[in-house]
Amino acid sequence: MIVLLAAAALQAPAQVSVPTPSAAPLVRQYRDLALSPVGDRIADTESVETGEEAVHPHAALVVRSARDGSVLATIDPCPTCTYAAPAWSPDGAALTFLAASDNGFSASLFVVENGVARVAASLTGVAGTPRWSPDGASIAFLATPDAHKKTGATQAGAPLVGEIGEVNDEQRIAIVPRAGGELRYVSPADTFVYEYDWTPDGAGFIATAAKGNGDNNWWVAKLETFDAKSGAERVLAAPMFQINYPRVSSDGKTVAVIGGLMSDFGSIGGDIYTAPIEGGALTDRTPGFKGSFTGLAWRGRDLVVTALTGDKTAIAAVDPAKGTIRVLWSAPASLSAAEFDGAIALTADGASAAAVVQDFAHPPEINAGRLSALKPITHDNDALKPDLAMRSVSWSSEGRDVQGWLLTPLTLEPGRTYPMVVNVHGGPSAASQPRFAAHGTVHDLVVHGDFVFLPNPRGSYGQGEAFTEANKRDFGGGDWRDIMTGIDAVEKAAPVDDRRLGLYGGSYGGFMTMWGVTQSQRFRAAVAGAGIANWISYYGQNGIDEWMIPFFGASAYDDPAIYNAESPINFIKNAKTPTFIFVGERDVEVPAPQSLEFWHALHAEGVPTSLVIYPGEGHGVRGPEQVQDLNRRILAWFDKYLGAGAS
Repeated sequence: MIVLLAAAALQAPAQVSVPTPSAAPLVRQYRDLALSPVGDRIADTESVETGEEAVHPHAALVVRSARDGSVLATIDPCPTCTYAAPAWSPDGAALTFLAASDNGFSASLFVVENGVARVAASLTGVAGTPRWSPDGASIAFLATPDAHKKTGATQAGAPLVGEIGEVNDEQRIAIVPRAGGELRYVSPADTFVYEYDWTPDGAGFIATAAKGNGDNNWWVAKLETFDAKSGAERVLAAPMFQINYPRVSSDGKTVAVIGGLMSDFGSIGGDIYTAPIEGGALTDRTPGFKGSFTGLAWRGRDLVVTALTGDKTAIAAVDPAKGTIRVLWSAPASLSAAEFDGAIALTADGASAAAVVQDFAHPPEINAGRLSALKPITHDNDALKPDLAMRSVSWSSEGRDVQGWLLTPLTLEPGRTYPMVVNVHGGPSAASQPRFAAHGTVHDLVVHGDFVFLPNPRGSYGQGEAFTEANKRDFGGGDWRDIMTGIDAVEKAAPVDDRRLGLYGGSYGGFMTMWGVTQSQRFRAAVAGAGIANWISYYGQNGIDEWMIPFFGASAYDDPAIYNAESPINFIKNAKTPTFIFVGERDVEVPAPQSLEFWHALHAEGVPTSLVIYPGEGHGVRGPEQVQDLNRRILAWFDKYLGAGAS
């Protein structure tokens, strides 16, 4: 074993040794937050960022008091590593976390006890989601040995060379003793495990899992159990909808999941379902709820959940037996904790919680306290003031309540009108939520003098599962009409120049941008990121076609008519709007040929266009230099065709 000294003991006061760039604005970012079982300490990864760094700043693992946010320890055993997923032992005496190498393809599981950080396990490959056994004697985590790519369909794909489809990366549950040792794999070698948790007796695991290609089968994973000793696999349920966040009740008898129509890797929202752990149909416990559940955890007989309801995020207690929902906390804000642990971190008794909270006007800070009375305990970003204004906008569209966000410069000149960029989110099962912006494309557009409108049309989260399902077999139909009526609603309430509208989006928002410029002449400029031009060709190009069947009802080979009816390329003769297009070279979700096809068609039709394919990038541009280049190009494109600022 390699023994490394932490910067300080878990209880010893220390200063945060995170580098502080000199450029402004400085924003301290808190990620992967974990709360100790009794609620006295918080662990997270922290860095100070400007958004303009040549490389992503190194983040240290920081332990804070949950009472006042004071720093108790800084743990930084590998200055070239990326830390993630801290988790407290059941007794609160130890902390585990993952450290990935700078290329992301080797990982170490650290355990910190008595001020010493030691490597408990190492892996050549990718690792995630460590979880302590209920007795604290061992640690499980998800391991992909000898991985060809990072986990998730949004990550850059492996080069498509050699015989295709013969070898798949498989993410497996692995166990290591608390003291360290050899990894023991529990789940089968042909199965990709997405999410998992220990059963309360420590005898096994509940999980979402699928055979074969992990990128593609996220949308069709089954609910399964795995025996911790034998690895025996048992399918509990195979519903016709997607399921996430598998959790077992404290008495070990009931499994709860979030279920519904979902899209894009990691974008989770739906109703709460339960089933007996012995097997049986999943039952919807929250039918008709006007919102989307985004996280859940058992505490006693109840579930503590988070939900997106209109323009607010709520924390609530749900009695699954009675179907009652009791809201404990609600605000127009975004909450985050640890990936696949939910938006909040809870104490063992469920009475207290912690989360990173932010909105458009308030930068991220750690909040903690009783569930009904969360309050900020960090103040590192207090000096940051918003340089844009926001308001929630609601409107009615064909009998549906629809909501979005309007961002504007802080000061508006009387009598002036402003250009507006409509930014359509990806998904489509997702939602634009309040997040503080100190840099980035949307921020830069607003401080440059543009309005930015973030609509949440049908297909989005936040208005109930029927609303999320309302764009099935109707991409670019009702959702597009929701957006257009939303623009009308904004123009009635704000000084927008309708002659200077822009359209912008990535992924599903990229499709909607391509669709929009073939359906309307209302926009003077457009930017489409990783968009879908031709659903027929896309069906055969992408690495995630399983997501499409629930939305289209059949494959492109069985029902080509619906795919053709919703393909922007079939309406290309209508396009007149200057359109900038960008995509990642190794995008698994929306491969680059889709962007190339649309660019080629616009070019052939004489429409001003530009295409950039970013090398090595996946579904989303991540490299800092590439992000900066993209932001500059988007701002310049809208400046060229909309004009800068007020007129």
